[in-house]
Amino acid sequence: MLVFILRRLVQAMAVMLTVAFVAFMLFQFVGDPVASLAGQDATPEQRAQIRKDLGLDRSFVAQFATFVGNAVQGEFGISLQQRRKVSSLLAERVPATLELSAVAAVIALVVAIPLGVYAALRRGSAGTQIVMAVSLIGVSLPTFLIGVLLILVFAVQLQWLPSNGRGDVVTLGGWTTGLLTVDGLRHVLLPAITLAVYQLTLIMRLVRSEMLEVLRADYIKFAKARGLSNRAIYFGHALKNTLVPVITVTGLQVGSLIAFSIITETVFNWPGMGLLFIQAVQFPDIPVMAAYLCLISFIFVVINLVVDLLYFVVDPRLRVGSGAH
Repeated sequence: MLVFILRRLVQAMAVMLTVAFVAFMLFQFVGDPVASLAGQDATPEQRAQIRKDLGLDRSFVAQFATFVGNAVQGEFGISLQQRRKVSSLLAERVPATLELSAVAAVIALVVAIPLGVYAALRRGSAGTQIVMAVSLIGVSLPTFLIGVLLILVFAVQLQWLPSNGRGDVVTLGGWTTGLLTVDGLRHVLLPAITLAVYQLTLIMRLVRSEMLEVLRADYIKFAKARGLSNRAIYFGHALKNTLVPVITVTGLQVGSLIAFSIITETVFNWPGMGLLFIQAVQFPDIPVMAAYLCLISFIFVVINLVVDLLYFVVDPRLRVGSGAH
């Protein structure tokens, strides 16, 4: 296990260095930070001083080494648009994005796994046909259209839920959350459902296909021959063995929820990292774009490591295989 973790950590460091290099290249080829900071009326001497203060007069290798060192400490410079430290901007926006993604992930898992199991165990029934038809619609519709439709129905026509913003939040040791207030819960529902729809349908269809595959396995037939109850067979054996590929996809989809919440946050004006990134692209605000890229990549790396470790918990064969080596 230790060797496995160390190997994954080395791979994660290589990935993060590659991402850091790509993010650093944004500073080299996208816009001119000196022009953004100095303005049109700046003298050549003022521009030269700003370039020196930013370290842009040093060699490429020295600049990249400084960038990596600062990134490890969570520092990405000053936002060209808002004239504030990028780390402070991200610290304000991260809770909103993680909260939205967490609620969306819970909705997707709580709904998708039972529906996938039901669709596998009740093949050909009218309920399964309806579930599969709705899932096909969920996969096909773009996220922004789902968000607009939800706003039209639940915010405009029925006026049950708000259509934008985060609502009332409370602060817990520097972390803000709206999940502890009624207004915050009402505000998070529509964007969370919008973000969860695609992931929900994907996971549900995966659970169904994997469950059907497992139910055809010989050990399931043997369990039936032994006279085990359907409950023990379906949930004690079949579902457990179905979870291995589901964990892989679910882990990656959780990362996708965070990375691709940009559209949802834009539609609902949700004050998270995605909305901040959109504003940075429009400016363009290179430090914010670079920081967002590095942070999202780090989140993906951590999630992949957690997923790999969960394999050892769910599938005993991996523990046996690792012990043989």
